[in-house]
Amino acid sequence: MGFALPDKAPPPLRWQFWIDRGGTFTDVVARQPNGELISHKLLSENPEHYADAALQGIRDLLGIVADAPLPRDKIEAIKMGTTVATNALLERKGEPTALVITAGFGDALRIGYQNRPDIFARHIVLPEVLYATVFEVPQRHSASGEELNPLDVTATTLGLQKIYDQGIRSLAIVFMHAYRFPEHEQQVGQLAREMGFEQISLSHEVSPLMKLVGRGDTTVVDAYLSPILRRYVDRVQAETGQTRLMFMQSNGGLIDASGFQGRNSILSGPAGGVIGAIKTCELEDANKVIGFDMGGTSTDVCHFAGELERSFETEVAGVRMRAPMMSIHTVAAGGGSILHFDGSRYRVGPDSAGANPGPACYRRGGPLTVTDCNLLLGRLLPDFFPQVFGTSGDQALNRRVVEKEFDKLAGQISTATGQTTTPTAVAYGFLHVAVENMAAAIKKISVQRGYDVSEYSLCCFGGAGGQHACMVADALGMDRILIHPLGGVLSAYGIGLADIRIMREAAIEKPFEDTLLAKLDGPFETLTQQAQKELEGKTLGTEQVRADRKLYLRYAGTDTPLAIDLSDYKKIIADFEAAHKKRFGFIDPDRQLVVESISVELIASDKPSGNHAIANPLHTGNNKPVGKKTRLYSAGQYHEVTVYHRDHLPAGESIMGPTVIAEAHNTIIVECGWKAHVSSHQQLILERHTPRPQHIAIGTQVDPVMLEIFNKLFMSIAEQMGSTLANTSYSVNIKERLDFSCALFDDQGALIANA
Repeated sequence: MGFALPDKAPPPLRWQFWIDRGGTFTDVVARQPNGELISHKLLSENPEHYADAALQGIRDLLGIVADAPLPRDKIEAIKMGTTVATNALLERKGEPTALVITAGFGDALRIGYQNRPDIFARHIVLPEVLYATVFEVPQRHSASGEELNPLDVTATTLGLQKIYDQGIRSLAIVFMHAYRFPEHEQQVGQLAREMGFEQISLSHEVSPLMKLVGRGDTTVVDAYLSPILRRYVDRVQAETGQTRLMFMQSNGGLIDASGFQGRNSILSGPAGGVIGAIKTCELEDANKVIGFDMGGTSTDVCHFAGELERSFETEVAGVRMRAPMMSIHTVAAGGGSILHFDGSRYRVGPDSAGANPGPACYRRGGPLTVTDCNLLLGRLLPDFFPQVFGTSGDQALNRRVVEKEFDKLAGQISTATGQTTTPTAVAYGFLHVAVENMAAAIKKISVQRGYDVSEYSLCCFGGAGGQHACMVADALGMDRILIHPLGGVLSAYGIGLADIRIMREAAIEKPFEDTLLAKLDGPFETLTQQAQKELEGKTLGTEQVRADRKLYLRYAGTDTPLAIDLSDYKKIIADFEAAHKKRFGFIDPDRQLVVESISVELIASDKPSGNHAIANPLHTGNNKPVGKKTRLYSAGQYHEVTVYHRDHLPAGESIMGPTVIAEAHNTIIVECGWKAHVSSHQQLILERHTPRPQHIAIGTQVDPVMLEIFNKLFMSIAEQMGSTLANTSYSVNIKERLDFSCALFDDQGALIANA
């Protein structure tokens, strides 16, 4: 279904800035007035040189000095993804918030679903709640709308005043059954506004779906994070003035800065990577894609097979949320992941060195990390890495300190295991452990859900992705890798290519019958009008708008709804059964279907912008000689290889591995047995040209590398068993409390792994 936006005369071309502020680096892609793209990368935290990385990146590309006012007349739009809210959640530094809830339910969110993530732990440590205090309001509606207990306005006013006197200015208001009967929430919200509360999150607006715990948790997150986010947005707007400022949401769409809320910001940056991966892979006719985004702090992976995949119930940093988010799985295995040896096994992460102090090679006294492994093994070249280190911010990576630290670590490992090892073997071993961690993350979003990854292309991006792409593909049995020219900053590029998206949801909770479809016309139209109203005046004026309408169906008694496009009755059932069969391996035609909820998503899409011209970015290293030789460690030995410059490779060029391809913000390792080809769209396509080794002789001695790798593989099998059980179970104990365990045993009955 399409809608027309008011016609506007196209303005003269000006700059656009697309920014992804990550945990370690901030990436900036700018579209210049001539239409060419230029990119830039800088540290997210560098207080000695600038206050805000995003604004500094804009100044760098415009060639103006720090703290100089931005030339607002030259900037058409700024599109940004930010980790401000995510970091506040991880560090528990959000706004002090009060939970205002129906009397008798003050502990409901604390109790939650009683699930135990670590079922064998004897000492249960519950996640810290986000709210600072609780106020139980005398009021109650029944599930059918009967007012069982009228709102006590006097008691409510007194309670709110006590909260206000404590200095708390943010409220999360969550009443029983308010998703259908919101009158009491609306009344209390009005009282709070009159008192001067600055942030008032109402559950029927934040998450208008059934289940008190999920709705309540999401409302608390919104109240806790939105003020922090608003202060950051206001600070950016103070510098940018009337320039159009848009932010990336967790659901994969842009939204005007005025509508950016805490609950929609958690996956702001990673969602841009998903969009960038999809848009660039479409150019190569790759419609089955695994996105692999490896940055400095973590690795994000995603699955795409024709449409955006979203999850509606997620947990981030121990906090449950129910809001539409891109289905992205994150594992703590980035370039900054710290290396550990516990006396018997190699472990990588989950802790990260971040941007400060950063890896050992960053010249700030940091620990050994995955980045240091790559530097030692010749997989990361200081000449082709931004020279932003040292006290003056202009020095290259420090290889000497890395060699010294690996010498020391190799000595410790040799002493502990009784087996002599070398710094090179240690670094390569840790690299293999990191690769297995990343491969396990990809299995969770693919193999665990019934997809055969050998049929997919691996879209590799992120600052550290190119160094590991071939190794990850080999670990998964994948034969094709795609790397865009802006692969090192693809999340920022994806933010620039993203559509403006407005999503509205409504709970239905009715049996799915032929007669119900006609009755849903009204709710669908209401949601469409709400979304249209929010979209008005929030676009650049050149977009085409369409509406996607979906039903969320599940079998009665189950807990996992599937999103199905609105169509006729028979097709909806057929589509549901096909999706259920693929996801869970069975269907139950005799079981009643239930419409849990419906959604309308308005999508404002600009003209397709698949293949921009790319100008030479900052720090390209183009002054380095073409054909430079270097030593690369690949497939267990060193090779003397040529370093190729990505921007000097013409379309049609093919290169056999092993070799190194250097570009502005990425180093790409073409391993033994792989070849690289430059497509007509300037994308690198890596393909395996020789069969990969099927068997590795690991010997009879205890190997600290293989010990950890097999531990991960066995745990992955147990976790996949558990995921299937939880998704298909009818038992509340299993699907909500997660009160079960899956395990692997050997032929003697000894436990190998359990999850």
